[in-house]
Amino acid sequence: MDWLLIFGSVSVAAMLAMYALEERGRAYVAGFAAACAASSVYALLVGAYPFAVVEAIWAAVALRRWSRRAAAGSPQEGAERKMYA
Repeated sequence: MDWLLIFGSVSVAAMLAMYALEERGRAYVAGFAAACAASSVYALLVGAYPFAVVEAIWAAVALRRWSRRAAAGSPQEGAERKMYA
């Protein structure tokens, strides 16, 4: 395995883990955004440009969710219910 493949595998695995843990707090939402950005970089490096664009969009969506949670306060308050309602 080369380093690029390891980087891509770790990025996608981190995305999955952070997405599964998002309800536990804002740090996991930020982690998901960072993992999406890393996956986007990986896709650019391997030449998968459509995947890179989609992952960059996911990163932006996650950052927006992170900022909304920050504005709403604790994730246990009504913000989480409004987001997924």
